[in-house]
Amino acid sequence: MGVYHLQTLFPRTRSLPLSRDRLMLLIAAVSELFTGIDVYLAHNVSGSITRYEWIPIIFGVVAGIVLLLAGLLALANRALATVLANLVFIGSIIVGFAGVYFHLVRGGLVGSTVAQGQELSALIWAPPFLGPFFFVLIGVLGISAAWVEDPPDSGRLHLLGKTYIQMPYSKTRAYFLIVGIFALVTTITSVLDHSRANFTNVAVWLPMTVGLFATVTALVMGFITQPTRTDLATYVVAILLLMFTGLIGLVLHINSNLVAQGSIVVERFIRGSPLLAPLLFVNTGLLGIVVLLDPNEEN
Repeated sequence: MGVYHLQTLFPRTRSLPLSRDRLMLLIAAVSELFTGIDVYLAHNVSGSITRYEWIPIIFGVVAGIVLLLAGLLALANRALATVLANLVFIGSIIVGFAGVYFHLVRGGLVGSTVAQGQELSALIWAPPFLGPFFFVLIGVLGISAAWVEDPPDSGRLHLLGKTYIQMPYSKTRAYFLIVGIFALVTTITSVLDHSRANFTNVAVWLPMTVGLFATVTALVMGFITQPTRTDLATYVVAILLLMFTGLIGLVLHINSNLVAQGSIVVERFIRGSPLLAPLLFVNTGLLGIVVLLDPNEEN
């Protein structure tokens, strides 16, 4: 077995009990759960949740639970667990695209005419159209992780039985590209959300700057066949900055939702600064770190 990326930077690194793909699937399962919770908090801002708005909430929670159970099932029957997980991830992609469409319709950006010169304002104040897109990204990530790459870093995926498919990129490079897209969508979402306050707080420039840096770095890594130690070090710095930015954002969002003398009012946490939004940076950073682990599935 060759040296993997994290070992290139830290030679004493040892493989974890869970393989890289299984960790990716675990993150995808937890992400489905938290996305469902995040959608609940977002849809609850109006004070009532409509029948159709419950769909992504219920789906996210159920999908996360099913995926966790599929992970246990994989210990006994990997093929059945893989099929079950792929069905969930396909459903996640469908729910995500449907949510993007309905958010655009709700904001008047699809199916109606927005006054000339007001397109940007409508985009900023409309329901966050990229929010549901995280269901799509989680689905793509999960499908990528569900199929075993044999041999590792070959781009050759083992499907059911004796069926194989050759992908244009290795799974590692595909993961880098997925992390880059995650970082880009997270950054754009942050920029649109913060633009409602006209960027009056200098702190809101941090996620935009770091997010763009992490996006470019991850995407470039996806197109490099043999990254050097310097390439990997730059990527790790970008990912760590992304996670650090998310933790700072979480503290700032909590602080902005507190009232006098640090009192907690639940209503402010529902309608104020979104509590889980900064954690998207942390979640993307975790994905970015896991990409560097040993690609060998048989640990």
